[in-house]
Amino acid sequence: MRIFGWSIAVTVVVLAAAWWWGGPEVAAVVAILGVLEVSLSFDNAVVNATVLKRMSHLWQRLFLTVGIVIAVFGMRLLFPVLLVAITAQLSPVEALQLAIENPAAYSQELAEARPAIASFGGIFLLMIFLDFLLQDREHKWITWVERPLSRLGGMESLSVAISLAVLLGTAAYIAVPEDSQTVLIAGCAGLLTYLLVNGLAGFFELEADPTDEEVAGISGPGREAAGAVAATGKAAFFLFMYLELLDASFSFDGVVGAFAITSDIFVIAAGLGIGAFYVRSMTIFLVERGTLSRFVFLEHGAHYAIGALAALLLISIAHEVPELVSGLIGVGFIAVALLSSVLRNRRLAAREEASPAVSVEGPETGTSGRREDPR
Repeated sequence: MRIFGWSIAVTVVVLAAAWWWGGPEVAAVVAILGVLEVSLSFDNAVVNATVLKRMSHLWQRLFLTVGIVIAVFGMRLLFPVLLVAITAQLSPVEALQLAIENPAAYSQELAEARPAIASFGGIFLLMIFLDFLLQDREHKWITWVERPLSRLGGMESLSVAISLAVLLGTAAYIAVPEDSQTVLIAGCAGLLTYLLVNGLAGFFELEADPTDEEVAGISGPGREAAGAVAATGKAAFFLFMYLELLDASFSFDGVVGAFAITSDIFVIAAGLGIGAFYVRSMTIFLVERGTLSRFVFLEHGAHYAIGALAALLLISIAHEVPELVSGLIGVGFIAVALLSSVLRNRRLAAREEASPAVSVEGPETGTSGRREDPR
């Protein structure tokens, strides 16, 4: 309740307000949209947790409070309005009026902005996936993919080269000719945004880390803690911005898909906002319970889901991809990764039980000693 209490409270208040505003039908739509957002964004919560655990407790709280305001009102209400304003060459006020007075036209304008947003978000997510895959990690899930790629990870800027190649191929062979320039510009913007935000976060984290001499002067439990200082200040700020951009890339599909259920932008914001609260709460839950360290393949599954979502976003530039497909792919990768982690833990436990310390009789004295089973 401490972690999910706010999410439950917000759900009750928002559903009650929706019932009062439009009756049970509107409340039901808000609930459906909330479930849709959670199902589409569970992999987002897992990836958020991998970043959030590097931040101090203060910045984790800010992510859950200030960050949720940005996520609900910024990414799920104002962000689509600004997109329509830019693509339709309207002022933000005119775009908001269009959304309120003519939701069908607003939905159409938002759909026409898809090539730019899908290219930006697709390349941004592709970079996250590639940088994860090209790192040499202690645990490998799909070994026949990850082992050779981790060896190639030593090549400098390989993820950038692959992303640019994918972007060029998308603009040339997927996008319709009139959208090719938009796709290229937006994709380059997504790439630059990733490099800038991720690079600045890494730079300030490095500055905040203690030196080897400082860690060497610390003994006991504090030594390990000093070697893994939680990000604060500028480093935490850029990690915070990275998480918000990640949320924007994940949320766009949900925003567009919500128009298939209702054209009321405030109902959409309410439903997706409920889902965003639960995604935040799940992120905190994963961090505080150490779930990622116990189920070591969850992070892998989430990043494979990100790679799949990046591919679907780029495909959706010219071809419609049902939201159900992207949602099921994300949930599927997470479920298989969780199952793989559970099976791994059982294998390790069985191996430990099968290799107990055995008693060995001393050959001359008859005394017994202890020897570890060589298995």
